[in-house]
Amino acid sequence: MPASELQEVQQPTAQIHLPRTSESETLKKIRHTTSHIMAMAVQKLFPKAQVTIGPWIENGFYYDFDHPEPFSEKDLKAIKKEMIKIVNRKLPVIREEVSREEAKQRIEQLKEPYKLEILDDIKTEPITIYHLGEEWWDLCAGPHLENTGELHPKAFDIESVAGAYWRGDATKAQLQRIYGTAWETPEQLAEYKRRKEEAIKRDHRKLGKELGLFVFSDLVGPGLPLWTPKGTTIRQLLEEFLKQEQVKRGYQQVVSPHVGRVELFKKSGHWQKYKDDLFPMMGESEEEGFVLKAMNCPFHIQIYQSDLRSYRELPMRLAEFGTVYRYEQSGELGGLTRVRGFTQDDSHLFVTPEQLDEEFMNVVDLTLSVFKTLRLSNFRARLSFRDPELKDKYIGSDEAWDKAQSAIRRAVETLGMEHFEGIGEAAFYGPKLDFIFRDALDRE
Repeated sequence: MPASELQEVQQPTAQIHLPRTSESETLKKIRHTTSHIMAMAVQKLFPKAQVTIGPWIENGFYYDFDHPEPFSEKDLKAIKKEMIKIVNRKLPVIREEVSREEAKQRIEQLKEPYKLEILDDIKTEPITIYHLGEEWWDLCAGPHLENTGELHPKAFDIESVAGAYWRGDATKAQLQRIYGTAWETPEQLAEYKRRKEEAIKRDHRKLGKELGLFVFSDLVGPGLPLWTPKGTTIRQLLEEFLKQEQVKRGYQQVVSPHVGRVELFKKSGHWQKYKDDLFPMMGESEEEGFVLKAMNCPFHIQIYQSDLRSYRELPMRLAEFGTVYRYEQSGELGGLTRVRGFTQDDSHLFVTPEQLDEEFMNVVDLTLSVFKTLRLSNFRARLSFRDPELKDKYIGSDEAWDKAQSAIRRAVETLGMEHFEGIGEAAFYGPKLDFIFRDALDRE
């Protein structure tokens, strides 16, 4: 692509500001209320449909339904038409507080088993219910608009329907998730649709096919990409560039196998946490069984522990382009962003406590250097810390966690990085610094 064209693609193309849900209380209320209006419309048109959850999300909302028949394009159009009617009726949105027993009785009268499960998960009282007029209600914490008439009937739309498992568990009921979008004005909706159409042109799935970079095969299996000669050339160039940058900073390359004993992952704690996300075990018992590796860290730790180490060998920086396998649910797969087999540019550093701050800053510096070279700038830095109220979810002492989290905080502050904290976003084994990107489809 000529440089002039590249510059043109990077220029802002819209004058209308589209606020993000996370930054706008008004949008939260609009999208949350619109999701309830959609659920009300669905249950009026399809009385057998049972509702589950319906939150606001970035750029819109969704609601999950248990319905015996799949929703068609014709059904979605009818649902939107019914939603417009509900908006035009200007129904009051009423917040009600009831006891747990009262909520349970009302749900049992409606014969809504999913709501009963949701009620069981609510640990506080009173229970809050939101009504749309006198005809429909759902368990909800809010926030919402005060009246359905506050929505503009031409500022929302129904976008698609997809499959989803109840509670995200493939062993539970398969539901239908209807996605929608809602904005403050029709102009914002039109701008959102225009940007979405433009973004689709830059969707990596579309470009990958057009440029002949990678393919998928039903015979190979979903979520397992095959790299063509062109795509492989790009991968190799990236890998060589990254290896050179790592070597400059004292990293040593290692190679680990694609499978390992179950006992290895039990020792690391991954088996207990992620057993259901792994491919099925090979072997008749866990004591003798093997699994495809889903992460490289247990292997790198075994390399480190294979010999007696002196503090003079530290820091030891091990790196690997390691292919890992995770048994993602079929409904969650998408292009190269969610797959079942992928290669990680992975590294593990073994350091003394005194080396921790400097080594962590060096890792961040390496990461930012790669981002700059590849012209990647649309990201946010999140300090992913443990939830102090849920310490049982994590391994390690309070002292170790405090030291590690403080080191991350000092690093980003020393480097002058804008950041925010994500409490409860840490891995079970330690805190993280996550770089969260926004892609061409405006997804984080």
